Amino acid sequence: MTKSLPASFMLSIIRLESQLPTPLYRQIYEALRQAIITRHLDAGVRLPSTRDLAEVLLVSRNTVINAIDQLIAEGYLESRTGSGTFVTSELPEESLSAFVNHTPPEPHPLPKRDLSEHGTRYDWLAQRFSMPRVSPPPSSLAFNVGVPDLRAFPFEQWGQMAARHFRDHPPLAIGSEQGLAGYLPLREAVAEYLRVARGVRCETEQVFITAGTQQSLYMAVRLLCNAGDAAWVENPLYSPVRNVLYAEKISLVPIPVDDEGLDVEAGIHQAPHAKLVYVTPSHQFPTGSTLSLARRMKLLHWAEQAGAWILEDDYDSEFRYSGYPLASLQGLDVHNRVVYMGTFSKVLFPGLRLGYVVAPPDLVKAFVGARAVMGYTLPLEPQAITTQFIREGHFTRHIRRMRKLYAERRDVFMEEAARYLGGLLEFGPSDAGMHVIAWLPKGMDDRQVWEAAARQGLRTPPASTFYVGNTSPRQGLLLGFSPITPDEIRTAMPKLAQAIEEVMTQSADSSSPSR
Repeated sequence: MTKSLPASFMLSIIRLESQLPTPLYRQIYEALRQAIITRHLDAGVRLPSTRDLAEVLLVSRNTVINAIDQLIAEGYLESRTGSGTFVTSELPEESLSAFVNHTPPEPHPLPKRDLSEHGTRYDWLAQRFSMPRVSPPPSSLAFNVGVPDLRAFPFEQWGQMAARHFRDHPPLAIGSEQGLAGYLPLREAVAEYLRVARGVRCETEQVFITAGTQQSLYMAVRLLCNAGDAAWVENPLYSPVRNVLYAEKISLVPIPVDDEGLDVEAGIHQAPHAKLVYVTPSHQFPTGSTLSLARRMKLLHWAEQAGAWILEDDYDSEFRYSGYPLASLQGLDVHNRVVYMGTFSKVLFPGLRLGYVVAPPDLVKAFVGARAVMGYTLPLEPQAITTQFIREGHFTRHIRRMRKLYAERRDVFMEEAARYLGGLLEFGPSDAGMHVIAWLPKGMDDRQVWEAAARQGLRTPPASTFYVGNTSPRQGLLLGFSPITPDEIRTAMPKLAQAIEEVMTQSADSSSPSR
């Protein structure tokens, strides 16, 4: 006689956690699979109906069906027409026993592999520049840096545009417009937008669509530098830049940053014959300062005299809360020494993975050749939908809406910071961007504060990790206000204050003389 299980029995096997990032159907699948493997569900036993199981688990029937169908497909369950769903009897007993009783081997060092010179440098980079492993909950957005509020993005409208695109444009219909430089209509739309909104001097043929700023940077460095060349970099610096330059054996020359941005005079003094300069002039990352007009002109003049190239990373310039967004450095360049880079990750959403490079006219052919060798051709559909989003006016409307939204959040952030952290932290500029840097008092370790904040569910990257060279790093925290609502800011700020006070207390206790 076939044994049937009551639906209530399954509650002892399946325990769902709605707060976990794992989908509910996957939790059901994993619980049933484990019960079958460990023989908590015997071979041949009949499971409750999907309807009854959904009722006791308080989930939709489709959620249960998805889990059951996957288990049937993998051979753990079998469906018998008119009889129901059963645990399969065909899993070999010895295989199940081996799985349950399997003991992992003792860990031992992996054998040393032969790597190329580049491979060895990549391996070293992974160890040298990885952040300490402290993980707030995946759902935590509090003070996350460089992240837009995806809850405010018009995904419904985006989905409608995507559906319209696939309905009106068969996949092969736009293939002829996809060249090595990217989807031609998107390049045209980007060029037009940059000329109007950012003061960039460019034509469509100068625009290359990339998978983001880091890919843009990698292409430019490979084209413009040889191993051993010197490159000025802002100090502190956007970390991926450091990694790319190191991997390409470029000699980093850290140049200090102050209230006027990159100290150009210091750069000329330290490395007058440098080949490359990486700069974020509109909103320096991570300090938030702006490169003054006098320094912009001095940098451009030096680059022309020295035959150097300037990589301008204009990563979030759309978000300026006092006055209009600043014009690009590239727009002031009359000698074509600036390679301009931008991204859609901050203004749209990171998962889009689209950026762009504006190459000087005489470098266009070299960029085309680099794309041919590096194979950076991107999927067509995201480019085509982004083009529609720009051309139909949604892009500029979205930027205006988000600029207003982030300005309100910036105001609440600074009010709450003054309330809970006033006199304790020194805040950097807050008139632009999506984050504010907060400098800690002397003697405090920003990594300790970061770890204490992570235990509170906060994401606060330590400023010291963005410094390069032998400079003694200044201790601080990067605090993003863009992805969280005013109420979430008000909830998170006292937690940050508590984390800072915890570290201050520990520091005081460790420095006090023992009795």
